[in-house]
Amino acid sequence: MFKKIVSRVLTGATILSTAMASFAVSPSTIHAQEDGDTIRIGSLYELSGAVAAYGQTQSKAIAMAVAEINDAGGIDGKQIEIVEFDTKSDDTEAAVLATRLASTENVSVIIGPATTSQMQAAIPVVNEFQVPLIAPSVTDSNIVFDDEGNVHPFAYRTSWPNSFQGAGIGKFAYENLEAEKMVVIYDNSSDYGVGLYENFKDNYEGEIVTVETVQPSDSDFSAIVTNLMAEEFDAITILSFYQTGGPLVKQIREMGFEQPIVGSNGFGNDIIYELALPENMNDVYYASLYPILEDDEFVQKYQAQHGSNPDMFAALAYDTVYMVKQAIEQAGSTDPLAVNEALENLGSFEGITGSFIFDDNHNPTKNIVSMIEIQGAEETGVHEVVFD
Repeated sequence: MFKKIVSRVLTGATILSTAMASFAVSPSTIHAQEDGDTIRIGSLYELSGAVAAYGQTQSKAIAMAVAEINDAGGIDGKQIEIVEFDTKSDDTEAAVLATRLASTENVSVIIGPATTSQMQAAIPVVNEFQVPLIAPSVTDSNIVFDDEGNVHPFAYRTSWPNSFQGAGIGKFAYENLEAEKMVVIYDNSSDYGVGLYENFKDNYEGEIVTVETVQPSDSDFSAIVTNLMAEEFDAITILSFYQTGGPLVKQIREMGFEQPIVGSNGFGNDIIYELALPENMNDVYYASLYPILEDDEFVQKYQAQHGSNPDMFAALAYDTVYMVKQAIEQAGSTDPLAVNEALENLGSFEGITGSFIFDDNHNPTKNIVSMIEIQGAEETGVHEVVFD
């Protein structure tokens, strides 16, 4: 996602050193296979552990897109083979498995992971081995830059950054909900939550009457909710993942607060309904890159194959596979360096989540934040926040 739910205790260099020690391979020896009948694409996701819900939907969407492409003849006549690994939502595991994908699995590109800290762990690896990595759901504003402000040469994302999301949430709350006084609750343990709060604060034109912080390990928010009784406000903004957002919504509503609740894209998974309880999911809004609508062809195909609804991140992962296809076709090669050059010069890409190009910072150029409205535990509307 776009996220980080655990504190970093290892630096990027330390994680990379650990990963490299696990696979004694020199980067100069790595070459993607140009012969054969398959094109190998790495899938690096949190399929188990704390944020598995995000990784699982994206993995399923990647498999859908690959099956469609293969059924239609593949890429330049070659079939795609997915090489998938589970990071178990662990940063060091992400670095180790990224090293394996980049060094010994002969992949042309890696798709994933879902969250900020996992991508931070993988970036030094892909830069070292010169294999492009595209994260469909990571929104941390600075993820594409190194400590000197230079763009990571092999790291991309297909979601908008937090700077854009935070501005969209603030604009929606003030203009659409007419919320002039706001309570903000955010996850201060993650780059995701901290960055979103800073961007929201800089763009919200109303008054923030109080700020509360939470962490993913928290489950009892009674003290925070009790504190709100002393405040006058028009709405509550929650900037967190579903694990925290769901219980917060539940306890806020059960304490009798009826003001609108505005959430970040971390709310974008059906598990939040289980955590908040359906009766409490009323007058809730959250930021989305792709509204999940019942009559949408992608949604219907996903439901038919998996018996559940996709989330916005699944749609982004689905698009990312087709973007990789376009890049490989444009490169005329499966070599990672050629694919990376094609990604940098991709031109316009048309997908189910919209059309865009990569800017010089490897961010997609998008200008719309969709705010999904939930009433009576049903998604009843989409409000578009458009920027020039």
